[in-house]
Amino acid sequence: MSLTTAEAACVYASLILHDDGVEITAEKINSLISAAGISDVEPIWASLFAKALAGKNISDFLFNVGSAGPATGGAPAAAGGAAPAEKPKEEVKEAEKEESDDDMGFGLFD
Repeated sequence: MSLTTAEAACVYASLILHDDGVEITAEKINSLISAAGISDVEPIWASLFAKALAGKNISDFLFNVGSAGPATGGAPAAAGGAAPAEKPKEEVKEAEKEESDDDMGFGLFD
């Protein structure tokens, strides 16, 4: 997936506004884009980005890029009590038993 010039301009303008601690609005995005000399961006793009980012914490997006989101779906909880806690302990034991690269005499960066 590649960004178009319009999308990239709106992304960069939004990041600049966030970095300066300024509220992200369509007017401010458009003014930054025009100040940068980019003329082929339709005003709807700035409006879409401003609406999408309204009330969002941009820092959370930037600093949690690689973290997994909450799990969705799954089986419903069984009625009548909690599941036994023994299964997670078994998984931890299995992970400890696995040999690491150091045990084999070589590592990733050796």
